[in-house]
Amino acid sequence: MKHYISDKIRNVALLGHGGCGKTILTESMLYITGVTNRIGKIEDGNTVSDYDKQEIERQLSINTSLIPIEWKNYKYNMLDTPGYFDFVGEVNSALRIAGGAIIVVDASSGVEVGTEKAWKYTSDRKMPRFIYLNKMDKENVNYDKVIAELREKFGKAIAPFAIPLGTDRGLRGFVNVVDMVAREYNGKECVDAKIKEEWLDRIQPIRDMLIESVAESDEALMEKFFAGEEFTIEEIHNGLRKGILEGDIVPVFVGSAVNNIGTHTLLDMIDTYMPTPKDMKPYEGINPKNEEKEIRNINVKDPFSALVFKNVVDPYVGKISLMKVISGELKSDMEVYNPEKDEVEKIGHIFLVRGKNQLSVDKVVAGDIAAVSKLEYVSTGDTLCDKQKPIQYSKIFFPQPTLFMAVEPKSKGDEEKIGAGLNRLTEEDPTFMVQRNKETKQTLIGGQGDMHINVITKKLKNKFGVDVNLVEQKIPYRETIKGKSDVQGKHKKQSGGHGQYGDVKIRFEPATEDFIFEEKIFGGSVPRNYIPAVEKGIKECIESGVLAGFPVVNMKAILYDGSYHDVDSSEMAFKIAASIAFKKGMEIAKPVLLEPVMQVEIIMPEDYMGDIMGDMNKRRGRILGMESMSNGNQKVIAEAPQAELFKYAIDLRSMTQARGSFTMAFARYAEVPEHLSQKIVDSAKN
Repeated sequence: MKHYISDKIRNVALLGHGGCGKTILTESMLYITGVTNRIGKIEDGNTVSDYDKQEIERQLSINTSLIPIEWKNYKYNMLDTPGYFDFVGEVNSALRIAGGAIIVVDASSGVEVGTEKAWKYTSDRKMPRFIYLNKMDKENVNYDKVIAELREKFGKAIAPFAIPLGTDRGLRGFVNVVDMVAREYNGKECVDAKIKEEWLDRIQPIRDMLIESVAESDEALMEKFFAGEEFTIEEIHNGLRKGILEGDIVPVFVGSAVNNIGTHTLLDMIDTYMPTPKDMKPYEGINPKNEEKEIRNINVKDPFSALVFKNVVDPYVGKISLMKVISGELKSDMEVYNPEKDEVEKIGHIFLVRGKNQLSVDKVVAGDIAAVSKLEYVSTGDTLCDKQKPIQYSKIFFPQPTLFMAVEPKSKGDEEKIGAGLNRLTEEDPTFMVQRNKETKQTLIGGQGDMHINVITKKLKNKFGVDVNLVEQKIPYRETIKGKSDVQGKHKKQSGGHGQYGDVKIRFEPATEDFIFEEKIFGGSVPRNYIPAVEKGIKECIESGVLAGFPVVNMKAILYDGSYHDVDSSEMAFKIAASIAFKKGMEIAKPVLLEPVMQVEIIMPEDYMGDIMGDMNKRRGRILGMESMSNGNQKVIAEAPQAELFKYAIDLRSMTQARGSFTMAFARYAEVPEHLSQKIVDSAKN
């Protein structure tokens, strides 16, 4: 691939609901630009984007694939993102480095949840975007209905740039109403055609609407419009481009990617309307040495800087880091500084990636995307820069895991390999987390949903040769007492020679702290040198309560009396006496089981409020508060036991058609209801 200057490069993310046709659209682009000699099929597992073994098996995108193509002296870096919601981290990283986006919509399905999410992602970033209505050749597609739905959901910014010719299982082509050019499908490809007289009644209202949008983009054009003067093609393009870059106009194109209908026009429109580096705002960061603001333009003349937006872990090749060069140039053998890690690294082999294929290059300029292998310290979201002119960009936002499962090895002795493999995979996917729960002795993996976690375990097997079982995580229950007790613990053993003797009297009562030990000994009934042994004995005992062996909390022990033997008493004897007293005292003092309670913040459209609150009640939860949000959503703040929330990520997605989200944090421990407590105790003893 030849070198391109920054102004000739476009970075475009493909977004949309799962199954809308993003991957096949990239296949169509690859075919039209001569990279491939046929359009791959997802069901055949031969697409350039979905090359991962799991993507082929599942027939869906899991990773963002980078697909560079050349079109009319321009280079487009197409970022094919997953549509399944478990892989939102891949979408976030792609959008961070893209200049614009194409939201792909399945015309036969209309606006889906993934369409709404793609619109929100791009709106939040104020990103220029197109909408591409794919699968217009499918049966019973109603173009007018889809346009009306888009306008209802997303407002008057929706502007049709193309009108289909025939949509009922026979898409014949379309009319580009901007340039007034028709394209007709001849069975193999689209070719230019003359606009027929009978089409004008349908075309003219749409074109008039676009011309009005052009007029609104500039005062001089507005005057010309009211004077009844015609706009030139250049004025139309410039006016529309200004509106698109400012987000006031969102063009809608039509086509059928599998038949190459509309793809040529879409490629032309990327060059015409998507932002160049000159259109994009400078990147802001901080100088890590003095915390002052730094600016970098997408320009080869600025000092070198790049943002690492993705890492790929390969057990054979090592780590491959994908980065957008924001300023300057990246060349082999240059040294770069990582301010996040305060480390300098030497750049080795630089290449471009197209799916799984690597294309060697000697340099990459500002605005382009590069891949570098075997960088030692780099993590996703890190900045690389010139050490003499340092800058650090803000990190990429990745959501916290919402679903946790425990992993256990299928084969004994694989524990170390599991840990090493999982830690390597966290380098690749920041939305995935590994935790070791010391209390339950489980290794937990957290992800965005059940598919995400299943993908992680399959990657562990495919990349690192370790097979694991997924099991429910154990709940870290606690035990405490609700009443008081006053008991004696006496340990006496005489077996000839030196014996053992320890005798203590202890009161146990509830406390606000985890454990309090007091001594109120008078007259030396327990010698001072044995009191620490009594405390130690109780502390060892509270690690395992009398109900089900869970740690004991919120207990106060008061040592107030006892007795000793001049010869047979020892620290060990008093420790044992204390443990006897603990077991007796806890059994008398009304022991109860405690469970962790989590605070949950749920955000969802108002339509689902009733379902969410009803469901939370079923989970033994209680609503703490509600508030309206600026985007029309509602936030519900609630508390519920952790035991009821293990699968909440899956259930919430089902209840809200994936429109809801939540965060969860530990709040406190609370008493387990008696009818559930006995089941937990019985289960722990079995």
